[in-house]
Amino acid sequence: MKTATVAEVKAHLSSYLEACATGPVVVMRNGEAVAVLVGVSDDEELERLLLAHSPKLQAILDEADRRIDSGAGIGHDEFWKQVESARDTQEA
Repeated sequence: MKTATVAEVKAHLSSYLEACATGPVVVMRNGEAVAVLVGVSDDEELERLLLAHSPKLQAILDEADRRIDSGAGIGHDEFWKQVESARDTQEA
């Protein structure tokens, strides 16, 4: 894992952007990690990364977990049945 200070990243951003193509670069300030530069190879990877850090999506998932824990969710088989039904409706 490569690390760099904020000052180093500011002074040599292009080289650190190249470096993050082979692995994350942890950005440090006063000896503590404050950010990570991560290379992205395509739009799908970028979308997954952004969704993984989305507070709105996390809130939706947390609410879904609460509903499932309280017995308000649907089973695995029923879920996929509904997905297939919705797909068939869209294709028609």
